[in-house]
Amino acid sequence: MTLEADRVAELANRPLKDLTRRDVALALLTVPSEDALASLPGLRRGMLAAANPLSAVFWSATEAILGKIADGDATVGDVRTWLEATGTEPNGIIGLHVWDEQTERSQLAAEMHTRLVTHLEEQLAAGAIDPDLLATADPVACGGYIELQERWMTSALPDGLVPMDVLLEEKDEEFLAEWDAADAEALDALQALLDQVGDRPLPGESLRLAGARLREVIAKPGWPGRLLIECGGVRPKDLPADDAELWLQLAAGVASPEGSDDWGAPGEGPHETDSAIAAICSIDHFDWLAVITALAAGGPGTAAAATDLAAYVRDYDPDDGERDDDEDGDEDEVPDDADLGLDDLDDDEDDEFDELGMEDLFRPVTALWQVLGAIDDHERLTPLGWWGLPEAMRIVWAPTT
Repeated sequence: MTLEADRVAELANRPLKDLTRRDVALALLTVPSEDALASLPGLRRGMLAAANPLSAVFWSATEAILGKIADGDATVGDVRTWLEATGTEPNGIIGLHVWDEQTERSQLAAEMHTRLVTHLEEQLAAGAIDPDLLATADPVACGGYIELQERWMTSALPDGLVPMDVLLEEKDEEFLAEWDAADAEALDALQALLDQVGDRPLPGESLRLAGARLREVIAKPGWPGRLLIECGGVRPKDLPADDAELWLQLAAGVASPEGSDDWGAPGEGPHETDSAIAAICSIDHFDWLAVITALAAGGPGTAAAATDLAAYVRDYDPDDGERDDDEDGDEDEVPDDADLGLDDLDDDEDDEFDELGMEDLFRPVTALWQVLGAIDDHERLTPLGWWGLPEAMRIVWAPTT
């Protein structure tokens, strides 16, 4: 089925004489690439008849990209570069903002994207954008195209909104909502686990000794006290008087660093802890659940070296033991398509798991756990760690007020 010029005008909701290169490009992507290629001669004639011939550079670039798509050689980046070279398609990334795909944009993002397209059309009409130079990847033209968009995104619109600000604020809100949902799910899973494990007595004497040791460590300059206070968000001169409160706050900080403003002597800045905190912050809810599940279920004496923790993550199955009775039924039953995810394309999921990378992320964790007394010198879980680490994760995943 070929694509006629009138159909392009219908899709763009504007007359043929006003169609932009972007209108034509987007319309061509609505049909199979072979049909789009076959449509090009007729489209060119239709646009010429409407006194809107576009340019030979555009048609040549369009034929080339459609050919690559038809041959299966085009990447998403190739197609996006071609679209952006039309001169009115916004870049996928502008400053700190990344545009979602059209079907995934929020109402605000869709509005801002449309307003930016309108701005680019105005700039194109004013001669500030040369699509032919964009199509040939002229560095000056491409740089100017990006600068033009960045300037619009960071300037106040007539209604007072600054596109970059409102879009980033919305993304932050979405991220926080997703994070809160992940916290709630993890907390539910932790509670179910602890219900199965049963009582984990608080070892009072061990806690007292650990509290005294921690206060001594924090009072000294350098590692590990500096990393502990940075993670726990505490001030060395204003520590909780209660040992349990101090221990849990520091242990929670190991899983979710809060940061501290008290750095003591000049020159002893937070750069000393950046790499350790970056590693800890890369550990996600799934990873922590895997580790806490193994340690809580195993009890005191459970291996807790970084290599062990990485293995727990590798082997963790959150649905283990929760399958219904039907799973032992017909072994030849084929699952519904809805049950098949991207992971099903990989015959060996372990090939994608970076065990050494995960081990590196947990190294600063186990180092601090030893300072806390949660694991011993042989890197095995202590009774204090058995009681305290799950309780610390309750604090991390507790709802924020």
